[in-house]
Amino acid sequence: MEQQPVHRRQPALSNPRVQRTRARILAVARELLPDVGPTGLTYALLAERADVTRQTLYRHWPNRAALLFDLILEGPDLGNYPEPGHDVRTVATAWLKSLRDGISDPVIRTAVLAVTAQADHDPDSAQALVRIGQDRHTALNKLLEPSGIQLSDDEYTLLYGPVLARLFLDRGHVTDEFIAAVVTQWLTTLDRDATQPSL
Repeated sequence: MEQQPVHRRQPALSNPRVQRTRARILAVARELLPDVGPTGLTYALLAERADVTRQTLYRHWPNRAALLFDLILEGPDLGNYPEPGHDVRTVATAWLKSLRDGISDPVIRTAVLAVTAQADHDPDSAQALVRIGQDRHTALNKLLEPSGIQLSDDEYTLLYGPVLARLFLDRGHVTDEFIAAVVTQWLTTLDRDATQPSL
């Protein structure tokens, strides 16, 4: 039987001791990453600072891409994740604000940039990048279920693309006004009848 890629496996966290160890390691990694960068976040350093063995790290994350993947998707709860809703504009706007705020976290930003930079030459990073996109796409479609709208890959990319371009390419700020403009433009790409709230 072919082994499933690490990024698609769900760790067995039923043991409270395993949960605590994993949470402690991720917390230490979050503290270290902004200071040492992704290449400086070695398993030797992380094991020393988290007071675990390198073998423990490899059991949880067989490679650094897997660790960065979890740092991105298990980032801090900023308390602004949107609720599912019927109004596509409201959900999309709240989701983009949550995306902006998450990527503004130095740890998540560093991890995203590292995984993206390594994806062309590192299959594990490429897998992680694809899985992150799939996870966020699925999460957004879950929020949109009450509206009856489910976004295709293209529709999803057209929504988040301008925000990531502003943050990573323009190195600019993503204001609420910018997000409102992005959503207004994006809504024109969807079926107008499908995005109208039911009366």
